[in-house]
Amino acid sequence: MIMCIFAIRGLTYKADIQSESRAAAAGGITSFMDMPNTQPLTTTLNVLEQKFELGAQNSLINYSFYFGATNGNTQLLSQLDRHRVCGIKLFMGSSTGNMLVDRMNSLLEIFNGTDLLIATHCESQDVIKKNTLKYKTRYGEDPDVRFHPFIRNVEACYHSSALAVKLARQTGARLHILHISTAKELSLFENKPLKEKKITAEVCIPHLLFTLNEYRTLGTRVKCNPAVKNVTNREALRKAVRSGLIDVIATDHAPHLLSEKQGGCMKAVSGMPMIQFSLVSMLGLVEKGIFSIEQVVQKMCHAPAELYQIHNRGYIKEGYQADLVLVNPTSEWTLSSADILSKCGWSPLEGYTFPARVEKTFVNGHLVYDNGVADEYYRGQELRFG
Repeated sequence: MIMCIFAIRGLTYKADIQSESRAAAAGGITSFMDMPNTQPLTTTLNVLEQKFELGAQNSLINYSFYFGATNGNTQLLSQLDRHRVCGIKLFMGSSTGNMLVDRMNSLLEIFNGTDLLIATHCESQDVIKKNTLKYKTRYGEDPDVRFHPFIRNVEACYHSSALAVKLARQTGARLHILHISTAKELSLFENKPLKEKKITAEVCIPHLLFTLNEYRTLGTRVKCNPAVKNVTNREALRKAVRSGLIDVIATDHAPHLLSEKQGGCMKAVSGMPMIQFSLVSMLGLVEKGIFSIEQVVQKMCHAPAELYQIHNRGYIKEGYQADLVLVNPTSEWTLSSADILSKCGWSPLEGYTFPARVEKTFVNGHLVYDNGVADEYYRGQELRFG
């Protein structure tokens, strides 16, 4: 299994590479690609190299790291090693970490300046600002979290994603739009084999699981950017996964403390820990007939390996690394806080009953997780690309 993870270097009171890679292994995940909105931001070559060193020293599973694009570091893109770096992360909407790139000249330099995959967070800051003012005027400085999907609404997502697609088509760049959350954005993509695409789409597990109803029951525990939206959007995303319009399923793992999730739209941080229970969540949707097991394997194993051009991973083939997960498909269980290995200690899925259990996870042929016990001494390998 290959998934994207957002670990938090520099904020180790709530997560670190060792704790979150252990949680990933317990969830059947064998590789991660870490986002750059950490402390310090991964926006210099020096910090990027430090992250690779931390991965080698601390990660139980295989690893790579995005380089973060900013308004002021576009000259560094040509110096990145395309065989080591999984891609360039571009925030075309502000989110955790304040890495917004909002200057058109910077966007053009980024899209024109690299042959690496450009992975975008797409939400229009202009639309969000307008909506924020509207809801603050009506409901005060920190509106209830139920208004989050109306502040970061469909138009905010579509406006930014459409711009990213336009720039990619103009420049010929490889574009991967992360965490698609709306039906309207799906019109921007082509339904053809992945190997023929230069513009691809990803959906994250929260947007396949949750709807507006969860704001009433789970509150800010399901607050993320882009926001979880209504059932119509969720069903469109599920359909797009089944049809092949959406290429990859990922986690967008963000292990904040519950104390940081206090407040409403403005004060509560966005993001949730998802990596440990991502596979079993998808297997729960398989049991309900929403997806097939083949679709889960394609979107969580094969497609990420193909899209990122990961060397010798993502398939069970002779000569490939033995990154494997053994799942008991008839071991029903209910998630409690005692099961959570992420350092933050909570999950929006507490109380959920899953139809299957991860029993063993092999990384490069090594048994890293075995029925509740992780090998804390094993270290994964750096992913290679191209």
